[in-house]
Amino acid sequence: MREESRARTFAGVVAGVLMLGVLLGCGVEEGPDKTTDPVLIYSGRSEALVGGLLEIFEEETGVEVQVRYGSTTEMAATLLEEGAHTPADVFLSQDAAALGAVSRAGLFRELNDEILSRVPERFRSPSGEWVGVSGRARTIVYNTERVSLGELPRSLQEVGDSRFRGRFGVAPTNGSFQAHMAVFRALHGAEALDALLAAMARNEPGRYPKNSAIVEAVIAGEVDWGLVNHYYLWRARKETPAAVAENYFFPVGEASGFVNTAGAGVLSERAEAHRLVAFLVSETAQSYFARETFEYPLAGGVDPAVELPPLTEVASASVDFGEVSAVFEETLAAIAASGLVQ
Repeated sequence: MREESRARTFAGVVAGVLMLGVLLGCGVEEGPDKTTDPVLIYSGRSEALVGGLLEIFEEETGVEVQVRYGSTTEMAATLLEEGAHTPADVFLSQDAAALGAVSRAGLFRELNDEILSRVPERFRSPSGEWVGVSGRARTIVYNTERVSLGELPRSLQEVGDSRFRGRFGVAPTNGSFQAHMAVFRALHGAEALDALLAAMARNEPGRYPKNSAIVEAVIAGEVDWGLVNHYYLWRARKETPAAVAENYFFPVGEASGFVNTAGAGVLSERAEAHRLVAFLVSETAQSYFARETFEYPLAGGVDPAVELPPLTEVASASVDFGEVSAVFEETLAAIAASGLVQ
C-alpha cells in the first residue's frame, strides 16, 4: 500500500544514509548562506493541522516561512538523502522515531536550554537536538453500549487473547500503529513483537486504513473497540457530540501506554529557525495544539482543551527514539509478514 511503501522507503533511506556516513566518516557540512530567504520548513504535519499556526508565527514575528508538506516518512527520507546540503531550516515531524533517525544522521543543530526546558525530559532529545511540541497518546477507543471497561485488555499483549476474536479494529498500514509496534520491538525484542503480531492476526481484527476510520467503525458498532490515537475521538465528537464512545488508556506502562511525540528540530544555523522552534513550544502554539488538534500540549502551564488524564498519570515507557528508528524497518517487515496487512 502507499503508506507502507513510503514507510519502507524512509526506513531504507535511514539505513543507507547512516551506513554511508559510517563508511565515509563524514560530518555535517555547512550549507549555503540563506539569511535573506524565508525559513524553509519540511513538515510531516498537514497544512490543515499547522498552516494556521505558522501564519500566526509570521504575523507575530515578521519572519516569512515557506513550507514543504508531505508525510513524515517522506520528509525524513528526503532529509536523509539531501544530507548536509538540504535547503530546509526546520523539520516538523508527527513522529518521534523520524526525529530520532534525522538526529542519528547528525543533521540537527543543538537547541538552547530555554527551548528545551519548556518540555519534560521524556518528550525531547536526550542530546538536545529536537523538542516535542505535542503529545499523541495511543489508546483504545471503545463503544460504551457494546463493551464495559472491565472487558477491555490491560496491555498490548492481551490484545491477542482469543476472547477478542473479531471484536476490535487496527490500522496496520498507518504510521501511528507502525510506530507503536516499533516501540514494542525496541523494548521487548523481535521475538516478542512477532508473537504479538501473530496473536493479533489470529484474532481476525477489522482492518482499517487509518485511525479515524476505526473510530467511525466503533461508533457505528462494527467493532467493539480499536487501537487509535487519543484525539481522533474528540475530532469525531465535533461532528457527533453524542457519540457512544470513550477513550481507554492502558493501565500498564511500557509499550502499551505509548505516548508518541510530534516535534521539531533545527537544520541550519539561522536564528530565525531557532525562533520558530521556540515559538512552537510557546504558550500561543501550545494552546493552538490543545484547541485545534486536541493533542496534549507539552510545555508547562498549558492545559488540554478537552477532558484528558494528565500526562503524569498516563503509564508509558521511557524510550530512546533513536533506538526506535533503528528497528523501524524490521518492524515494518514483521507487520507485513504477520498477516495483518491484507
